[in-house]
Amino acid sequence: GSILNVTVSDHDRSDSLLLSWAEPEGGARGYLLALSSLGSGTLLQNVSAGPNTTSFWFHGLTPGTRYEIEVTATLACRDTTSHTITAQTRPSPVHNLTLSSDGSRVSLRAAWAHGQGRRDGYSLALWHSHSQTLLRNVSLLPAATTFLFEGLLAGSEYALKVTTLAGSSQASTSVHQWTAPSIPTQLRLSPASSTSLVASWADAAGAAWIHLELRNLLTQKVSTSLSARRGLTSYTFQHLHPGTQYCLGLSAIAGPHTVVGPNATAWTYPLSPGNVTLSSAEEQNSLEARWSIPGGQRDFYLVTLREGEDGVPTRNISVSGDNDHITFHGLSPGQQYSVQVVVVAGPYRASAHSTAAWTEPQAPSAVSLSSQGSPHRLLASWEEATGEGYLLLLSLAEHPVKNSSLLRGVTSFTYEGLHPGTLYSFEVSTVAGPYTSSPRCISNWTYPLPLEQLSLSNGGHSTSLQASWRAASSGSTSGYTGTLRETKSQEQVRNVTVGSDWMNVTLENLVPGRQYTLEMAAMAGPYRSPVRSATDWTYPLAPAGVTLTNTRRPMGLSAFWDKAAGDVEQFHLQLYSKSHAAQRNITVGPNIHNFTFLGLSPGTQYFLKVTVLAGPYRSSSHFATEWTYPLSLANVSVQPGRRPQELHVSWVESGGGRDHLVQLSVAESLSIIRNVSVPRGVSQLDLEGLVPGSRYRVEIISQAGPHRISSQTAIGYTVPLPPRSLSATPSSMARALAVHWEAAPGQRDGYQLSLLQEGSSAPPRNLEAGKDSVNVTVPQLEPGTCYLVRIWAVAGPYRSLPGNITGCTVPAAPTNLSLTNPGSSSELYTSWNEPPGRRDHYHVTLYSLSTQSRVQAQTLNPDALNITWTHLEAGSRFAVQVTAVKGSLEASSINVTQWTYPLAPVNLTLGSPSASALVVSWAVVGGGAESFVVDVGDAASGAPVGHTVLPGDARSHILRSLSPGTRYSVAVRATAGPFHASSPNLTHCTRECDALLA
Repeated sequence: GSILNVTVSDHDRSDSLLLSWAEPEGGARGYLLALSSLGSGTLLQNVSAGPNTTSFWFHGLTPGTRYEIEVTATLACRDTTSHTITAQTRPSPVHNLTLSSDGSRVSLRAAWAHGQGRRDGYSLALWHSHSQTLLRNVSLLPAATTFLFEGLLAGSEYALKVTTLAGSSQASTSVHQWTAPSIPTQLRLSPASSTSLVASWADAAGAAWIHLELRNLLTQKVSTSLSARRGLTSYTFQHLHPGTQYCLGLSAIAGPHTVVGPNATAWTYPLSPGNVTLSSAEEQNSLEARWSIPGGQRDFYLVTLREGEDGVPTRNISVSGDNDHITFHGLSPGQQYSVQVVVVAGPYRASAHSTAAWTEPQAPSAVSLSSQGSPHRLLASWEEATGEGYLLLLSLAEHPVKNSSLLRGVTSFTYEGLHPGTLYSFEVSTVAGPYTSSPRCISNWTYPLPLEQLSLSNGGHSTSLQASWRAASSGSTSGYTGTLRETKSQEQVRNVTVGSDWMNVTLENLVPGRQYTLEMAAMAGPYRSPVRSATDWTYPLAPAGVTLTNTRRPMGLSAFWDKAAGDVEQFHLQLYSKSHAAQRNITVGPNIHNFTFLGLSPGTQYFLKVTVLAGPYRSSSHFATEWTYPLSLANVSVQPGRRPQELHVSWVESGGGRDHLVQLSVAESLSIIRNVSVPRGVSQLDLEGLVPGSRYRVEIISQAGPHRISSQTAIGYTVPLPPRSLSATPSSMARALAVHWEAAPGQRDGYQLSLLQEGSSAPPRNLEAGKDSVNVTVPQLEPGTCYLVRIWAVAGPYRSLPGNITGCTVPAAPTNLSLTNPGSSSELYTSWNEPPGRRDHYHVTLYSLSTQSRVQAQTLNPDALNITWTHLEAGSRFAVQVTAVKGSLEASSINVTQWTYPLAPVNLTLGSPSASALVVSWAVVGGGAESFVVDVGDAASGAPVGHTVLPGDARSHILRSLSPGTRYSVAVRATAGPFHASSPNLTHCTRECDALLA
């Protein structure tokens, strides 16, 4: 039979496998066990076992490795049966497993070393130790040796299990570690009472334990030290010292980690002082404050002295913490005070108050007793004294009349129902708490009653007034006194004093028309009763010398009058006419002695009456009379007539008057040359036969009643005649025109001229000339420019018809004229600068000085500045002139000259007629030359031998005194001014001597 129940197990060993099996039916003679590596098939172990064996251990295996085991049983008759099974050894766990925070509050790093053998991978499981919660489950590759766990809780313990996986087998290793704790924030320490402090903080979940240490800063000893578990956020420290500063230190602990946290300081509340009192001190106006020293500590006492019922702070004094009293000096008398004692410990205070205490008062000052003009009342007043109130006593002849008590704040008291003219005594004292000051005393009288029914009247007199009155209905008086004043100026005139039985008095020698005021009073003791007054005027005097005169104003009359003796309040003027129902009523001031009535009817007789006013009284003068003037004509106008020999006169009638007389005169002589009478209703007149351009005066006279009046003089001009025979020619002056004309008949003030430049938008140029002028030269004009000249004769504001003529100025000549040779024998170049002004064109002329004739002439546009002359004769001298042309006017430049280049001689020949001579000849092509120069030199050495200048018509020359049988070099130069042209050098030998030739 076959092998049954073959199994493999490792029994938690990583390097061994236990193979177990059941015997086959019929048994077996033995077993053969073969162990090989799975995959490679390599036989690793081959073992035999006896017939009764059912298990076998394979040792020395590699952990975590898969193996194949074949069990072969030997049966009877040499039969065999086999069974193959696969198995895997358990993997080895990791070595040196660590879990570290590296000071981090939120992460842990796991690290390990690989175990022996093989593995399929790793499984990492992270647990939170306190809550036993699985936080992470991570699978890693078999080569991994580290892993970082992030996002953890601060100050917490974690457990890590690292499992090595190999097939279905695994091996685990565990480790524990803490994350670093986080420091609690917002640490506060505040007092709960005088013996306890409350500590609080936030964010405490990041520490397993919190260690608190409270230190007394005064003694530097630790008062309390404790540790609290995670989650605690406050703690109260009990049994501390009052008024003491403490410092709290905090540390966060998690496993092996400890982190020192922040500090906080606070004070316990101090205890209040006890038995605070305020009482009088030995010195005047001083108070002493005392208190009992409370338990605990304090920095100092702040003692505040408060004044009055409102407790306004008036003194603040700091004293040391071991004092128990203080004295306040220089306090206000009669004032209520209280004291507050504050214990200060750090920022905290504890206070206690005393009951009120008083300083001794002083009697009131500035005590007065005034009747204020009343006969039945006295007013007592005083300056405020510090205290609770006042005691008042009024006495009459040392007998008390009235006692009164007043509260503070009252500084006066009125006594009513007293007797007129009586002497009273008054006493006042100040009360403050239990104290009363010494009294202040004063005396005074009540006033007497005033007199009654005072009156003042003039009785129709101009220099006196009578006063009368009655005595008062009750009371008594010792007499009467009064003052007479001028009402307006308030100047005192006289004083009146009479006995008590007088009831009237007459006041003499006063000023007429003046207002007076009398003030009277009754007397009793040193006082006078209220004043009674009466007012009246003395009678005024009538004005004198009233006249009415004509002011020569068309509708005005002036009134004049003289002021009589005395005063006047106003003058009233009444003007009327018998021919008109309306009248004028005018009132003027006292210092005015004349007045002009305007707006009256012309040519009318008026009557005037002047009345003097003084208060309710008046006096009138006699009547005065006068006539108004007639009106003069208005808007007299003199204008030129339809012809230069006429004037047109017009006017506007203003009313009044009869006929009008028109008078015409020459303005300069003022002699009247025309008198023309015009009836009323006619308003214009034409005057003929006058001189043109003359100035005339016109005056129109109007008459009404006994008066005559002239109109305003009007001035007028006749229009002048225009000038004749106008001409405008260029002046001898540069850039000027001479304008001439003939004067026309008649007169004129002068001439006006206007010059308008042709083709220009510029405004015309205006000139003036005297009346006797017949010409004018206009300078500073543009050269070569035509102008429209207009001329008028002027008389006053009028001008004649214009005379027109056109004239042109001479053009300016070109400047900087040049004639240059560009290096040519047939061309010359002419250029010039543009002259100012205008021109029609340029005329350019070229002359040949060699032939004394004009060669060429050109007309160029006015903007041209140069010209090139061609086809000229070589070696000739030329002159050029440029002329600016404007119409028939010209201006020429200076002449300039220049030469054309000469042509070199041609057909040069040499011959030797003798042993000492050479004959040179040449020909000339085109034109000629100013001269010819023959140069001779030794051909061998190049040294010059001769230099001959010949005239321009020479064509040959004999060179003499030469050496026989010598070769010479000869050249001929043609010259023209500064220019020359040379022929090529030609060489030739002089002849030998005859003997040598033989």
